[in-house]
Amino acid sequence: MRIINSGAKRKDKYLGDERRWYIRLDTVLPVQFRLVGLDNQTSLSPNLQGFTNNLSKGGICLCAPELPQGLARLLREHQARVILSIDVPFLRKPIDAESTAIWVREDPAAPCKYYLGLAYEKIDPAANNRLMRYARGKQLFIPVVLLAVVLLGMALALNGFLNIRLTEGNRQLIRQLSAVIRESNSTKQKISEISREKETLGARLGELTARIQAIEEEKAGLSGLKGKAAAEITVKSRKINELNTLLQQLVREKGRLKQQLAGAQAQERAIAGQLARIDEKKQTLEKANFDRMYDWIKIHQNLRTGLVMSFEGDSDIDGWAFTYDESLAIQAFAYFGDNERARKALDFFKNRAERKNGLFLNAYYAHDGLPAEFIVHSGPNIWLGIAALQYTQMTKDRQYLGLAEDIAAGIISLQKEDAEGGLRGGPAVTWYATEHNLDAYAFFDMLFTLANKQKYAEARDKALDWLVKNTYNKSGVPIKRGKGDATIATDTYAWSIAAVGPDKLESLGMHPDKIMEFAENTCRVDVPYNIEDRVVRVQGFDFAPQRHLARGGVVSSEWTAQMAISFKMMADHYLKKNLPVKAGVYRQKADECLASLSSMIICSPSASGQGANCLPYASQDFVDTGHGWFTPKGKSTGSVSGTAYTIFAYYNYNPLKLKD
Repeated sequence: MRIINSGAKRKDKYLGDERRWYIRLDTVLPVQFRLVGLDNQTSLSPNLQGFTNNLSKGGICLCAPELPQGLARLLREHQARVILSIDVPFLRKPIDAESTAIWVREDPAAPCKYYLGLAYEKIDPAANNRLMRYARGKQLFIPVVLLAVVLLGMALALNGFLNIRLTEGNRQLIRQLSAVIRESNSTKQKISEISREKETLGARLGELTARIQAIEEEKAGLSGLKGKAAAEITVKSRKINELNTLLQQLVREKGRLKQQLAGAQAQERAIAGQLARIDEKKQTLEKANFDRMYDWIKIHQNLRTGLVMSFEGDSDIDGWAFTYDESLAIQAFAYFGDNERARKALDFFKNRAERKNGLFLNAYYAHDGLPAEFIVHSGPNIWLGIAALQYTQMTKDRQYLGLAEDIAAGIISLQKEDAEGGLRGGPAVTWYATEHNLDAYAFFDMLFTLANKQKYAEARDKALDWLVKNTYNKSGVPIKRGKGDATIATDTYAWSIAAVGPDKLESLGMHPDKIMEFAENTCRVDVPYNIEDRVVRVQGFDFAPQRHLARGGVVSSEWTAQMAISFKMMADHYLKKNLPVKAGVYRQKADECLASLSSMIICSPSASGQGANCLPYASQDFVDTGHGWFTPKGKSTGSVSGTAYTIFAYYNYNPLKLKD
């Protein structure tokens, strides 16, 4: 930019081409000015108000909306100077300057409104530099903003495009997994049919072999003909011939059956090889899908609070972080080595979360950590303690052991209020749940292992004694939902295996096989499930016996995953007993649960989910669970509990036992 020179030469340049000297401002600056004589001493006007129209390093174009004509004439005739006080935003003091009018132009549409081209005679160079920096910044502001808007729009478009591609890629993974599961199931069905055919052929071969042997024995009894009468010899000879003919027929039939059996065996081997290849592909796709599911949990952690949003898709509980779900998320983070994420969530509960009587609330808002539900229940607190202990076990970082012990103090206080050592559902309730006492048994067992304090072993044993006395039954319904409550709740069956363990249950006179069998016979369902543009059938476990509810069967993703973990535990139990066949049966049941859960995987229903995979809470939305609450609203409502527990089942991680 050119700098205006002083004197007549400067005036000639202004007069010759005034426009090129100025930077046009998008926002005007207020200016206070007054006219003085050429001696800079004689005052010719009071303070007047104006504003900049544009400016340069050497002067400004001043808009004077109420300049008397006499003063304008003095400026035109160069008989006055202008003293300026320019108000610039972000500067504490106005910028003062002395100037001379180079040109004066009246606005024809507004009397007494003049535009004055002023050249600085005197101005502080540093102040002038600040003024010019501001002017250049204003000049660039709109282009920069427009560029930023364009770049932001491009970034959003690119992000949207990438999200669409990511979502479509995840959908394709889901479709591929669903297809390979169907293929696997179809192949298994063929193998099952061949197996039945083999059994039938084997049975027929056995019958033919027995008949052939019987005929051989009958022939041997007829072979001695010496000393017999001619008539008797004739009869026996005819009988032997008949037996020989029948024997030949049976031998030919046996040969055909052997060929059929050999063909069935060959077909079985071929299909078994095909199944092995299909299952290998299924395992690859399962892992890819479950990795996307873990991504979904990470995506929904608020990095300011450390909390993970529990549900995605139900506006009524949008942004809620249920304490129980936080426990599962923390354990998932710790399992996969994302310890910083686990610590963020644990730090929230250790340092920020509002408590009531020393215990944590059931839910908080993920974005700011404020309470979302002011109810306090025992179970969520125990599960938070379990998360702290599992983190401690997996990382050997003991900084949250105190958090677990704080929770234990509140739970033991509640336990002491009951003469039998039972644990109520919370400080303000009177009911007792099997679920919470199972949680307590597992929690105190872990805490005793890590803290080595006898009081925790005593609290653990009290919880188990209460369970045996009040909820376990060797006949009828084997496990009650709570004290005096024979309602069937599927999770109490799965968690009895997971928390207490098959060996301990057997020592108590309980039968883990019967527990699992009862849950299967009572709560297992086979239902249609709507996913995107198709309907698939899924098998899993309901919250309660479907025959008791008008809604029909519903598959709970979380409780089905819990049963899968318990099936795997039963398989391990029988492997240790050197009963591989029985172990194989339980392993197959676990695999069937996981295959059904894999068929229920959906893509994240919101933009924040970035198309990652997750599981809904149940196969139907907004239906009665049979236990006092409804499943979330929304056909595609992602659930932390269903997603996390399914990941646990896939990796054979049991939250109710310290990880080895």
